[in-house]
Amino acid sequence: MRILIPILVVVAVVVGLQSVFIVDETETALKFRLGEIIRDDYQPGLHFKTPFINNVVKFDRRLITLDMPPEQMNTAEQKFVEVDYYVKWRIADPSRFYTSTSGGDFAIARSRLAQLLRNDLRDEFAQRTLSEVVSEQRRNMMNTIQTRANERVGDFGIVVNDVRIKKIELTEEVLDSVFDRMETQRTEFANELRSLGRERSEEIQAEADRQVRVLLAEAERDAARIRGEGDARATEIYANAYQRDPEFYAFLRSLEAYQASFGGNQDVLLLDTGSDFFRYFDQKD
Repeated sequence: MRILIPILVVVAVVVGLQSVFIVDETETALKFRLGEIIRDDYQPGLHFKTPFINNVVKFDRRLITLDMPPEQMNTAEQKFVEVDYYVKWRIADPSRFYTSTSGGDFAIARSRLAQLLRNDLRDEFAQRTLSEVVSEQRRNMMNTIQTRANERVGDFGIVVNDVRIKKIELTEEVLDSVFDRMETQRTEFANELRSLGRERSEEIQAEADRQVRVLLAEAERDAARIRGEGDARATEIYANAYQRDPEFYAFLRSLEAYQASFGGNQDVLLLDTGSDFFRYFDQKD
């Protein structure tokens, strides 16, 4: 009897442990009865099962990242690019996931999902040019791929939460083509700038020449006006001086005439001494 009691206690403990199971916050669970799924809606916490008749299989309910190896894609203009991308997915229907993947084999799920996304991505790249797949259209393309994937992976009991391209690299052939095109575009742009520069230079030169002609004309006009005003003022001064003392004015004008006539050392004048030109030379007073 003493031996039987410990045995019963051990059996009771084992049966008790086999009768409970815990579902974590990050898990989802399936309960089987002799290999048949009888429940798949467990919430996190402590749950019970019938020992030896029921068994429980748990799956991670968190997002799973499928990091795809870089693959070559062909764009609409037949240019090959190497695309590095990843997918985030999770189990949405554990029963369907279990039955469609041969007992919840994650390798099978990843393989099927990768093939679907690879084909969808190839189709989307084939419909777009290189500039489009690296522009804002890439976000729309990713959303389209995610929507199409979810329409088909529902049979696997999973859902795709995100598809993202990490990097797009050009192949050597495409790089050479892109660099050649960029060089051609830069050359055309530089030639256009030079042409515009020459055109602008000619415009500036023509405008400068026009302004020079205008300034010279205005300067000559002002100089002529000032000379005229000066001559008029000089004439006025001479006239006033003549009116005040005509004799002195005549004498002053004669001296200016003498200075102008005898300015050189070799100047010779043959004039009658009685001419009016020498009338101030004969005056003794």
